[in-house]
Amino acid sequence: MDARFLGIADLVEAPSVAVVVDVMRAFTVAAWAFAQGAEKIVLAESLDEALALKARHRDWVALKDGPPAPGFDTVNSPGLLRSIDLGGRTVVQKTTAGTVGALAVKEAPLVLCASFVVAEATAQLLRTSEGDSVTFVVTGDDGQADEDLACAQYIARRATEAGTDAPEFLRRAAESRAAAELAEGVRQGVHPDDVALCLEVDRFPFAMVATLEGSLMVLRPRAMPCGSP
Repeated sequence: MDARFLGIADLVEAPSVAVVVDVMRAFTVAAWAFAQGAEKIVLAESLDEALALKARHRDWVALKDGPPAPGFDTVNSPGLLRSIDLGGRTVVQKTTAGTVGALAVKEAPLVLCASFVVAEATAQLLRTSEGDSVTFVVTGDDGQADEDLACAQYIARRATEAGTDAPEFLRRAAESRAAAELAEGVRQGVHPDDVALCLEVDRFPFAMVATLEGSLMVLRPRAMPCGSP
């Protein structure tokens, strides 16, 4: 498998297979939303679009980066989201980097959104996909976020070498600027457990596939069989 690692600004055309990585915290949060029962996640282009969708669908759950804000139900924190029952609900998510990265490759035939918590399931899906070239979109810090790059490289390695160990990749993520900012309270809308939750490998047995449904980019879980080669 030929793997490329690009920042959002480096994308010049839609790849055949895209894996959009945001570890801290968009796609860790998305995985937790599905674990809490969400049916689907709509990836919003802007805060205004997220609020407009929420206004049209009162039962949808809207979340954003940063501190709580009027119109939004919660924030982009796995530690906070894990206590919310989302059974059968639709979530609208708008974040600084993750949702932007997914929308940047919305024309790609296969778009996966990923973090460490769904790493193996994502690698399994890549192993069964048709494409021999995968573009990993490193969303944070203009493509320089080491937590996202480490996770992308880990998934790429796992897709071809199932026995790849996680500790070195997790160490890089734990020492990243994003981890420090979350731990030190530099960022708002944070739970004390967020960093630890973002560094759990393979907590969930599903990959997350984003597809265009009408004008909306919609993320859904895809369960992967345990123990598949």
